[in-house]
Amino acid sequence: MTFAPATASSEQEVPAPPEGLTPVPWRPVALIAAAMTVGLLLLATRHGYHIDELYTRVASRHLAWGYVDQPPLVALVGKVETALFGDSLLAFRLVPALLAAIAVVLAPVIARELGAGRRAQILAAFMAFASGLVMYTGHIMGTNNWDELSWITSSWLLIRLVRTRDTRLWWAIGVVVGVGLTAKYLLVLLLLCLGAGLLVFGPRTVFRTWRFPAAIGVATVIASPVLIWQMTHGMPQLEMEAALSTALASLSRSSFLPMQLLLIGLFLNPVWIAGLVALLRRPEWRAYRFVGWAYLLMVVVLLVIGGQGAYTTALQYVLLVAGAVVVDRWARTVRRLWVIGGLTGLNAVLCAVLLLPTLPINTYADNPVLSKLAIVQFDQAGWPELTRQVSAVYRSLPSDEQAHTVIYGNHYGQAGAIDKWGPKYGLPQSYSGHNSYADYGRPGDDKTTVITIGVDKEQFGKLFQSCEDRGEYRNDLPVSDNGQKFMVCRGPLKPWSQLWEQLRWIGFQCPYTAEAITATSTKECD
Repeated sequence: MTFAPATASSEQEVPAPPEGLTPVPWRPVALIAAAMTVGLLLLATRHGYHIDELYTRVASRHLAWGYVDQPPLVALVGKVETALFGDSLLAFRLVPALLAAIAVVLAPVIARELGAGRRAQILAAFMAFASGLVMYTGHIMGTNNWDELSWITSSWLLIRLVRTRDTRLWWAIGVVVGVGLTAKYLLVLLLLCLGAGLLVFGPRTVFRTWRFPAAIGVATVIASPVLIWQMTHGMPQLEMEAALSTALASLSRSSFLPMQLLLIGLFLNPVWIAGLVALLRRPEWRAYRFVGWAYLLMVVVLLVIGGQGAYTTALQYVLLVAGAVVVDRWARTVRRLWVIGGLTGLNAVLCAVLLLPTLPINTYADNPVLSKLAIVQFDQAGWPELTRQVSAVYRSLPSDEQAHTVIYGNHYGQAGAIDKWGPKYGLPQSYSGHNSYADYGRPGDDKTTVITIGVDKEQFGKLFQSCEDRGEYRNDLPVSDNGQKFMVCRGPLKPWSQLWEQLRWIGFQCPYTAEAITATSTKECD
């Protein structure tokens, strides 16, 4: 595939698609996408809410232009979902399941831009269906749903812009980027890497249009409320990123390569790697080599700054689509086609077992391999039991004291669990100073007794006249909060308005231990 040099008139006239560009086979693609959504919804209510979903659920009742640790889009979507379909886990996970279907559809659309035929496009859709990226982001309601979709959509539009030289696509890119920034700021990393790839390896002509800076303006206008909120609140996202870097620095570097090999799926690694090599070496894909170099640049940047290996996944998805085109050309015999189909099927099964609640939770806990690899399952378990055990502490208090009691969770998952299941046990309101949960309210001065979950006894005890241990959270499952201490503290030494500033903290919970890490910490997660 070759391109004629851009001219002044090329911005006014849209080139016709190359001859032989195969239309997307919408019927089979739609069936694959629908199967993804149906499968995700069938599994949606197993195990339970993820820790981040408990946080988002409460955030959806406290809408703002921004939060300490994320932009506002996910909370807004959660608000709409619960308003339309009720306060249930199935309702909460409806949008992620639909977004997963869109991600599946984008695979053959991207493959088409790379010259894929009908079979290669269908193969790309199947591989997207079988990928860990689509399964994970389609199951759990969070910032990753919109972030990954904005990455994939931006990459598709940029590839299409390079192919067609239709600079009007900059408008669409501007809209996608603007909306994406209202979900997660990580999109900036993709833009920088793709932009660097285009500037160094070309084609640089796509930037030589007034529509490029106009697209930047569109994205800025759409995201401006979010950006203004950050600036007017002291850029808390920077403090949050510092805490993440502190907590995960050594863990991110040591696990970076394994994450690259696990995120799309073990059995599809040869496919996306083949896509990367082809984008860098194939003469007919010369115009798209910036995508491959963008991935390599992103890997280098993340290794230098200690970023997480998961950040590359959406770009690996694009490489997977390119690999599907390569594999389709290789699989010209029935035997080879069966090999590709078998590997894709195995990848789907492996990813479904690890990332989706396909097995009983006790099966994950009892299996020594799954208990280490399927950690996401345990972040969706144990929260109702935590609430039940807190209720036992609450019921042990005298009835006249219960009227002046509140519950304090050290992190937002604990407070969110009490908010969700506490009414079932007649529990009072829950609070937390963690991230933006601290802005959702503080106890009134008539609240003189606090049941705490997982706080530092030495630090918290300085704020009250007395604190006594009341046992600890026990669960047979390997949940991260297992062993967190309960306390009953009485007699706050200052009004809650003053205490609250001492209880606020911005940071991150270490996986498996629920240990709090802040931007000023020197320790890391093990």
